Amino acid sequence: MLTSIGCFIALVAFSAPAKAVPAFAEQVGQPCTSCHVGGFGPQLTRFGREFKLGGYTMRTGKTNIPLSAMAVASFTRALSGDPVPAGTTPVKTSSVKFEQGSIFLAGGVGSHLGGFVQTTYDGIGKTWSWDNVDLRVVNTGKIGDKSLVYGLSLNNSPTTQDVWNTLPAWGYPYTSSPIAPGPATSPLFAGGLAQNVIGLTAYGWIDSKFYIEGGGYSTPKEGTLRWLGADPFDPGDIHGLAPYARVAWQQEAAGGTLEVGAFALKAALYPGRDRSTGLTDRYTDLGLDGSWIKPLGADTLTINARYTHEKRALEASCALGIADESIAAPSVAECAHATLGDLRADASYYWHNKIGATVGVFDLSGSANPYLYPDSRTAGPGSSGVMLQLDGTLFGDGKSPLGPRFNIRAGVQYTAYTRFDGARTNYDGAGANATDNNTLRVFTWVAF
Repeated sequence: MLTSIGCFIALVAFSAPAKAVPAFAEQVGQPCTSCHVGGFGPQLTRFGREFKLGGYTMRTGKTNIPLSAMAVASFTRALSGDPVPAGTTPVKTSSVKFEQGSIFLAGGVGSHLGGFVQTTYDGIGKTWSWDNVDLRVVNTGKIGDKSLVYGLSLNNSPTTQDVWNTLPAWGYPYTSSPIAPGPATSPLFAGGLAQNVIGLTAYGWIDSKFYIEGGGYSTPKEGTLRWLGADPFDPGDIHGLAPYARVAWQQEAAGGTLEVGAFALKAALYPGRDRSTGLTDRYTDLGLDGSWIKPLGADTLTINARYTHEKRALEASCALGIADESIAAPSVAECAHATLGDLRADASYYWHNKIGATVGVFDLSGSANPYLYPDSRTAGPGSSGVMLQLDGTLFGDGKSPLGPRFNIRAGVQYTAYTRFDGARTNYDGAGANATDNNTLRVFTWVAF
């Protein structure tokens, strides 16, 4: 069986990190609620979007310390991950974990330079590594009588530079468990290249309505990634450059701010940096997204949605799997080709930027392929479900007794699966059901 291919596909599954940068709030002289829906990152208000597109350079003129930190801890009840005999109920365990801690160097320098660099301690793996990076050079001008903000972003993950909370780097869930079970696969676009690439993109923001961006990503050397704390073999290295493109339109609509957009990513990877076959794994990801933020007095309603279509040709992985395990597959081509469709949507309501409720739905579908999904009874990747979250943010208004930088959010999440890795029931052929992967998580997230 192509178990090695199944493991590789699992490595590109998406896990969203939590983010909050109080140094920016101090720099602009505003409370967290000015830039963030619910008074806590990373969900941006319209003001927060303009601040980021402007290269993080807006400031009050007062001196600020360009350092921030955050920490996340949780109680999680989920599958233990230990194998169980076929036909028996999978075991769930409860655990309290310090999940992660991060330090940010964040701020603007003059009128044209700004950004942030994040380094993170993984409380599960007990290691330090670089995390999200977004460094910008910006300027302003005119196109006819229309305002223009334009610049360059040096970043280490496609969509880290994006300002809408529809794309993977800053999409819902804004914090998630690193130990919870998840589907065996996801599009490469959904975080598969995060922290394993370096890219440069150019963008323009015209009349505060139209956004256009383009650029490319490459893979640093193996030694560089090791030094940065990243796994140089996950998911592999890019052949040449991986082009990335993004367009979006933002407009006032129905008393709120509406955004509709599209995106594209194309990459050819040597899986695990193995070039022995002379082949690559090729991914073409295309998608659409949309968001709407509507103030309701002191409250805020947000809706976000994204659809990604991925075309895969995993010829290198299939050739390596066949060669390594002597699999009598009909052909590399029959093994390699597959498609994925990933639909995600969420809606949240925040009362007075303090108490929030969010419901998110997700549906991953794709072509069946027994060589790519050997652990699925149906040979398919289909997974779907809903994630609910209730949270409270204490000091988004900047009035913490520990100072204006300190903020804290506490919340509870529940993820319920209706399908998992291809089926609702007995998805692995050993008696496991989708609902066995349902997960409860209670978290505390501190920023200062």
